[in-house]
Amino acid sequence: MRRDIFSEEHEMFRGQVRRFVENELVPKIESWNKAGMSDRESWRKMGAAGFLGANAPVEYGGAGADFLYDAIVIEELSRVRAHGLMMGLHSDIIMPYVATYGSEDQKRRYLTGAISGETILAIAMTEPGTGSDLAAVQTTARRDGDSYVINGSKIFISNGQIADMVVVVVKTDPKANPPHRGVSLILVDGGAPGFVRGRKLDKLGLKGQDTSELFFEDCRVPAANLLGREGNGFKMLMEKLQQERLVTAVGALTSARRCLDDTIEYTKGRRAFGQPIASFQNTQFKLAEMATEVEIGQAFVDRLLVAHVRGDELVTEVSMAKWWTTELLKRVASQCLQLHGGYGFMLEYAVATDYADAAVQSIYAGTNEIMKVIIGRRMGLDVRD
Repeated sequence: MRRDIFSEEHEMFRGQVRRFVENELVPKIESWNKAGMSDRESWRKMGAAGFLGANAPVEYGGAGADFLYDAIVIEELSRVRAHGLMMGLHSDIIMPYVATYGSEDQKRRYLTGAISGETILAIAMTEPGTGSDLAAVQTTARRDGDSYVINGSKIFISNGQIADMVVVVVKTDPKANPPHRGVSLILVDGGAPGFVRGRKLDKLGLKGQDTSELFFEDCRVPAANLLGREGNGFKMLMEKLQQERLVTAVGALTSARRCLDDTIEYTKGRRAFGQPIASFQNTQFKLAEMATEVEIGQAFVDRLLVAHVRGDELVTEVSMAKWWTTELLKRVASQCLQLHGGYGFMLEYAVATDYADAAVQSIYAGTNEIMKVIIGRRMGLDVRD
């Protein structure tokens, strides 16, 4: 179906992104998956082409364009399964924290390099014992003169090995009541003393994207690296999670569509009992159901993209989109693998990778269970005494 949310200029931009992705990135995806991380040259080329931070401010090197341009980049990377290049995380989840809350010096130091691809970004929220409970983080940052001294550990950090700067969620006031008032965000350079990168974790899927443990052992950073004000970190996180969840939904839906398209072609060519398996009624019903759900999801996500660009508050709706599209992706990948039969279990077929990559989508960016809690509360269902 035609997607009317994109203008002619958007589609011209999509053509540029698609050509770049096919020529520059697709040949590298296999090597990323083997190495467990992307390469710096690709980040720099993405920046030089204007595909990092298209939505970022012009004065720091961005295009100052609307978020639909960044959504196009997310879609084109997801379409070719270039998951190793975490552009959505870098440009649309982390960069906005610096662009919105950073001092002029922080913007000059970090935004310019992030947009050019010279400075790769990560954000360290999750800890071994806290999961989705950001108010309960145990990593502390103690003010010591003109510095903060950080101690603690983080886990499941995307871009953890390759990042040049990490936005770290810390407690600057461990005794704050309620606890979220003690949360702050601090920018930590990759070479900061006491910042230790732990293991690059071996994952079920998303093999080309490095995910790591991070440790802070009396890690000393300048006090000027505080993002915003002390104790304001939780509020900043909540304000930016709308776009994070929309980014996840855009990528999940594109991945589901690609998996479905590949499976349709496979069923047309694969023969059993003397005929293409696409001619069997069960195959047709399954494909018809999945195609319908993908179109329903696309209509919903496109509506949210337009509203987000308009500046609407969409916490409930993006929480719905995040959980529903990621569950859809898992369902589509599972059913498409089944339609491939034994070949679907072989890693030489992309559907096997899709199946493994889909598993984490319902966990990161806030688990789907947390999404439903958010929706329920905003529906007025939390009526405990």
